[in-house]
Amino acid sequence: MHIFDPISNVFLDLGFIIWYKYSVMILLGLIAAVVLGIREGKKIGITAEQIIDGVIIIVPLSIVGTRMWYVIFEWSRYRNDLMQIFNIRDGGLAIHGGVITAFISVYFYTKFKKIDFLRAFDLVAPGFLIAQAFGRWGNFFNQEAHGGVIGGVESGNPVLSLDNQRAFLSETLHLPDYITNNMYLFGPDGLNYYHPTFLYESVWNIGGFILLLILRRTKLIRTGDLLSIYLIWYSTGRFFIEAMRTDSLYIGDTGLRTAQIISLLLIAGGIAFLLFNHLVLKTKHYYKALEENAL
Repeated sequence: MHIFDPISNVFLDLGFIIWYKYSVMILLGLIAAVVLGIREGKKIGITAEQIIDGVIIIVPLSIVGTRMWYVIFEWSRYRNDLMQIFNIRDGGLAIHGGVITAFISVYFYTKFKKIDFLRAFDLVAPGFLIAQAFGRWGNFFNQEAHGGVIGGVESGNPVLSLDNQRAFLSETLHLPDYITNNMYLFGPDGLNYYHPTFLYESVWNIGGFILLLILRRTKLIRTGDLLSIYLIWYSTGRFFIEAMRTDSLYIGDTGLRTAQIISLLLIAGGIAFLLFNHLVLKTKHYYKALEENAL
């Protein structure tokens, strides 16, 4: 029953080029975000051309941001061989670096294009969540971004037997065999079943995506609120899920997980901006922006 037989992470192998499932999932997430963005953009006065031009500029910058963020917090791995910084095929991308880079890039792009930057952030917030949900499945195919051994480890030995570890995934969580089988992998504590934290985060992001879609059709939110809600929702989930992972980046030798510290800062920032937006800026309600653009 317990057979180490991971799903291939290769989508297409033409001999001279290999297309990995990780990049396929990233691409699907990007396409979903762009298509949804174009549909909503028409309703709030942002054209498809502006969105596509922004994607062409911002996505490459965000990829660089994800890599540089990882390199900064894993500098000891690269300081003696700087060329390895460019070897992204060996892994090493951190989503927070991409998100922060994207936010900065969107701000300056909208200023250059004379687009309301708060409307732009409202537009990209749901797209971020659905793209991140897709991207986590790329981690699944690579057998990475997983949590610890099901049931934990004491004195170097798993607390639960392999049968009980598997039962948690297949019977408690009711996961299909293809996920359960692929979570039987070689991790820091040997060959065991590990928590599918990629799945936990993907489901959390889909929940946030649905929430944002619902909220932007209510009369509850103002322009700019979706950005705050995204920061609060995503960061809350990431904070707790990150505590389960075995591959976290740390701040030096402090034992503090980088993603958790950043998540706390983003939650605080999201709450602060939400209050600022309602009490000081008092931007238009989102539904009014929809009505005005429909005229």
